[in-house]
Amino acid sequence: MDIPMLFHAQAEIKNTAEYSDVLIARAQNGDREAFGLIFEHHHRFVFKFIYAMTGEAAAAEELTQETFLGAYKNIHALRGDARLKTWLCGIAKNVVYKSFRTRGKDLAQNDDDIESLDVSGDEKTAPDREFLSKELNQKISKALENLDADKRIVFTLKELQHLSYKEIAEITGHSIPKLKTDLHRAKIEMRAALRPYLEVKK
Repeated sequence: MDIPMLFHAQAEIKNTAEYSDVLIARAQNGDREAFGLIFEHHHRFVFKFIYAMTGEAAAAEELTQETFLGAYKNIHALRGDARLKTWLCGIAKNVVYKSFRTRGKDLAQNDDDIESLDVSGDEKTAPDREFLSKELNQKISKALENLDADKRIVFTLKELQHLSYKEIAEITGHSIPKLKTDLHRAKIEMRAALRPYLEVKK
């Protein structure tokens, strides 16, 4: 399949593992356009993950770019037994932790910087519900800031990004029992932080 045929078939196989595998293979053979499509499809996912860890939109965008630069340079390290999202998150996690060490853990966040995590995932939300969804996302972002790093990463990947425990274990290097414990504690803390808001909105 040549490149024009590959991208002509994009609409038909866009959401399949086959399409992802073809893009990866093309990128590993030096096809920059194929890697550009990988970036296009996964940029938002990686940004949300990094934003949840840093709590600062500008830094998250910068670190997302750094993540994909690292992915581009090391695309040959991606093997068939590794899922692309899991692999990208592993790179992103290392990029974020490196940034924490270099710039300091506490990245300032102000209300104007808060960006929606889009937990609803609905692109056709009515205006009033869209406002409430954005407001709730801001509250979630604030609550995430108060979780420690381990709880924040497992909450983000499991509850917001819907990865499996196995995938999260591959990304973090933590055991599944620890991840389950951290997620349970994260949920307790998040519920406590969001309860006043949710009770008012009932």
